[in-house]
Amino acid sequence: MSNKLLTVGRQFGSGGYDIAKRVSEKLSMGFYDKELLKESAKNSGLCEEVFHDFDERPTNSFLYSLVMDPYSAIGFHSGTMDMPLNHKVFLASFDTIKAIADKESAVFVGRCADYALENRDNVLNVFIYANIDDRIKRVAERLQIDEKQAKDVINKQDKQRSSYYNYYTTKKWGAISSYDLCINSSILGIEKTSDYIIEFLNAM
Repeated sequence: MSNKLLTVGRQFGSGGYDIAKRVSEKLSMGFYDKELLKESAKNSGLCEEVFHDFDERPTNSFLYSLVMDPYSAIGFHSGTMDMPLNHKVFLASFDTIKAIADKESAVFVGRCADYALENRDNVLNVFIYANIDDRIKRVAERLQIDEKQAKDVINKQDKQRSSYYNYYTTKKWGAISSYDLCINSSILGIEKTSDYIIEFLNAM
C-alpha cells in the first residue's frame, strides 16, 4: 500500500497549522512544517539559515541572491551552480518533499508541497481558510498584539504566501481549482475540520 500524503495550504490565522498537526498525530503521519527546512538543508548542503531567509518568500532580486550566496556550502545539483539562490532553495525543498513522500506517510504544511507531489494519486491537497474576524482574534491572542496589528500581519503573511505559491507553481494560491478540498475552519472549528480531513484520508 502506498503512503498517504496530505498537503495543507492555509491563510494566516486560519488554524491550518493546528489542523495539520492534529491530523498527523491522529494518523501517526510524519509532520513537516519548519521541520522541512532542516531536512532540506541537510539533504542539499546549503546552510539551514538560508532556508529560513527564503522560507515562502519569493524574490526576483539577483543581487540579493548574490549577497546571500556565502551561506551556501556546496551546490546540490551540478546544474544549479549558476542559479539564483532563491531557486536553489526552492528546488532543494521540492526534492526533499518528494524524497519524504517516497518513504513515509506525511503531512506537509505550505511550501508548494501540492505542486511537488501533483503527479501522485495518494495525495489529498487541502486549503484552510477562515472568516477574517476569527483570524484576527486568533493572531492577536497568539502574538499578543492588538487587532489592528494582527490584521496588518495577516495581510502581509497572506500576500507573501500567495506570491511565493503563484511564483513557483502553475496554480493560484487559495483558488478552488488548485486543491481537492477548501475548508472554512470558522464553520467546523479546528477539531471537526481535522476529523473531516481524516475521513477523506482514511477513504483513500
